Amino acid sequence: MAQETYKLYGKNFLPICDHELSERPYAVDFQSQPTLVIKDNDLFLITDHLGNTVAYADSQKRTVTGLFCRDTRFLSRSELQIEGVSPVLLGSCADTDYSIIVDATNPTVKGVLKPEAVGIKRKIALRGGLWEEIELRNYTTSSLDFEVSLSFQADFKDLFEIRNYTRRSHRGQSLEQVSAEDLCLSFAYRGLDNSLMESLIEFLHHPPDHVKGNTIIWRVKIDSQEVFRFGYCLQTKINNQSSSHVLLSDSYQGAIKDAEREKEEWYQGVNKIRTDSAVVNRIIEQAEEDIYLLLQSFGFGKVLVAGIPWFSTLFGRDSLIAARQTLMFDPRIARDTLLTLARFQGMNHSDWRDESPGKILHELRLGELARCDEIPHTPYYGTVDATPLWLILLAEYFYHTGDRDIIDKLWRNAIASMNWIDEQSRQTGYLTYLCRSSRGIQNQGWKDSGDCIVNGRGELIEGAIALCEVQGYVYGAKISMSNIASMMGDSSLAEKWKAEAQELKRRFNRDFWLESENYCALGIDDKGNPIDSITSNPGHCLLWDIFIPEKARAVGDRLCKPDMFTGWGIRTLSSLSPAYNPMGYHLGSVWPHDSGIIAQGLHHIGMVDQAFMVAEGLITMTSLQANNRPSELFCGFSRQENHIPVKYPVACLPQAWATGVIFQLLELFLNPKGQNIDQVSLPPLIKDKLLEKPF
Repeated sequence: MAQETYKLYGKNFLPICDHELSERPYAVDFQSQPTLVIKDNDLFLITDHLGNTVAYADSQKRTVTGLFCRDTRFLSRSELQIEGVSPVLLGSCADTDYSIIVDATNPTVKGVLKPEAVGIKRKIALRGGLWEEIELRNYTTSSLDFEVSLSFQADFKDLFEIRNYTRRSHRGQSLEQVSAEDLCLSFAYRGLDNSLMESLIEFLHHPPDHVKGNTIIWRVKIDSQEVFRFGYCLQTKINNQSSSHVLLSDSYQGAIKDAEREKEEWYQGVNKIRTDSAVVNRIIEQAEEDIYLLLQSFGFGKVLVAGIPWFSTLFGRDSLIAARQTLMFDPRIARDTLLTLARFQGMNHSDWRDESPGKILHELRLGELARCDEIPHTPYYGTVDATPLWLILLAEYFYHTGDRDIIDKLWRNAIASMNWIDEQSRQTGYLTYLCRSSRGIQNQGWKDSGDCIVNGRGELIEGAIALCEVQGYVYGAKISMSNIASMMGDSSLAEKWKAEAQELKRRFNRDFWLESENYCALGIDDKGNPIDSITSNPGHCLLWDIFIPEKARAVGDRLCKPDMFTGWGIRTLSSLSPAYNPMGYHLGSVWPHDSGIIAQGLHHIGMVDQAFMVAEGLITMTSLQANNRPSELFCGFSRQENHIPVKYPVACLPQAWATGVIFQLLELFLNPKGQNIDQVSLPPLIKDKLLEKPF
């Protein structure tokens, strides 16, 4: 009986079983091992240190690798073997944000190769696709004859499948193209949404000698000191169109040049900030590199994605906070973030997506699970704070740039956002969240883990919650947008928003204040009771002036006490809480962006020495990290002599709002305002500490 043939986009395909995709066994060690990660716009690649990607590494005890675009793994295996065995690693690195260099050699192959006879160099780059060149050099005095192979596989799995966030009862159909071109290898998959995904591999320099299934074999015959070079280009497609926003380069060398050119053009448009400290300047230089690495296109300019590798997508809260942090460094990021998020602003009422008209999204996903509506991220709107943060960024971008066009273009979006805030606050007077989606996020503030909202007894609080910092954001949004409305000539709207802000401030100082603690509650629960745990959240309110002065000072003082300040940063939860766990995601860990916002707030209310104390901890912490990168978070253990900060085991690196905190802290040091940003003088407290032994 003849097999069914699919004709898609002018190509003929036959269905195949997944087990037919690869015939040659693996030579690599599947156990968990370090990885290399590179990214270029919307493509990112994770390899092991040999430059391989390995397909069956999707359990928690194994390393996850692959080439990803639009939340889909387009390459799940690309393994180099010499005579059927794995090369011996000499050294490897992510040479740039978008390229990897691997140096290796051969193991002993009895009767064929003595050890270390062949030098192996793998050069990998991303630019609209994946480019790899491999060079084999004969370092013996005689000729060599041996086999080298590359085995490929593409499983087209959704990122949420790979990370075990969901298990699917059905998947789409793996396909094989009929009459594929010579010197090419193709993989195809038809999703349950009928989208056609393809990985097309073209071999370069030296045509293969044999093809066995998805293993490509070259017979290498090289004389002493001779070099054998081969390679390939892999292009990713969805529905016969490139899946990447970036044009495919014409060669590996072209990919490097194109990526370098675009990066240099971007760098010419940023404000270059330097200080009188070589240590801090190295941190700034790495932060500049990472900001560029995190930029990604979503059709309306480039926005900072949340973190690499698993959060390389558009977020509301993360992208907004990072754009605000980097406003002094590159205001174009804020502009593109505002425009992009406005494009996805909520239009309908949807419990599945936690969507309402005027609401700013939480997270956008583009993979098969989202397209099939198996997850609500199309986009998902389960965030309570992104909408007021969007309004704050809109006002601050205008104050910073004077760009009136952006206000005119986004004014209707601003009105819709404010209307959502007012509607959502109508019942209690406070902006409150409650998850409506069966696949949504229960806690919808920046601390969004399932166990982070606890009271003073360490008990979990659930249901509708009004977080303290969110009310601070609303107050800041109404005050700043009142000024914008006045500029727009709408005095009645300006007065309305200002009056609402003043009333919110009055009630907030009454309802959120814990007299017994002389501190602000984490939030108010659905019964109207204060959630009386001592957390970092009230520190976000300092910047927006929602506290009356004496309460602002009391919050600032408590944040700097030993139960909150570790010496490196501010704990998310007091160490005196029964729920405190220094290794907990939001139960006592330290998040640089959280501490950075607090430092800025302390500075704003006149607690300058305390602000610099927090800033020093963050800067010194960063100087002790690999590549001078601040981690997404780290454990909340107290700072001790001769100890470095304790890493959180699965933090993103780099991560947008952790990287952005570097530029946020630099703003604190610009005193007086107008000081040249290329010669910022650090406060003596920070400069002296950096000169000491840094523990």
